[in-house]
Amino acid sequence: MNQSIKNRIEVVGGDITKQAVDAIVNAANTTLLGGGGVDGAIHRAAGPELLEECRKLGGCPTGQARITKGYKLPAKWVIHTVGPVWRDGKHGEDDLLAGCYRNSLALAEQNGVKTIAFPSISTGAYGFPMERAAKTAVTEIKKFLERKSSIEKVLLVCFGNGAFEIHQQAVREVVG
Repeated sequence: MNQSIKNRIEVVGGDITKQAVDAIVNAANTTLLGGGGVDGAIHRAAGPELLEECRKLGGCPTGQARITKGYKLPAKWVIHTVGPVWRDGKHGEDDLLAGCYRNSLALAEQNGVKTIAFPSISTGAYGFPMERAAKTAVTEIKKFLERKSSIEKVLLVCFGNGAFEIHQQAVREVVG
């Protein structure tokens, strides 16, 4: 089982907006109207139509996910999820972050997505410790892939060597 899962999770470096996958995940804020970091980059790359579609969604609560078209991105879909702001780890942050991955993967499956790329949700401006976030991400992805077979490949797209190494280590620890 683990070899099959291991072959379906890949850590890559680079720009999530350039990934040739069915869906990319946007680490959005609750308004879904764009922002900094990954969110701003995805909105810029997708073009103004993405913002127009997001306006119609009425936002998204932390831990949940919404889906839109990809517009000018190589990806057909953008799955927007709102990660938790790190406080101290005692305010449900781990559960909310796990929900981001679970709900994004469920939406992907409902929309026929075979390949999906995730950024490191909540680890930038929201301050979630990256090692902890990476383990949560890989754990939730592994659980999903063990139950569901329709998603063929999950990319963890890392910006920078530090993030890449942390996510590689999380895959080794969680998947084997």
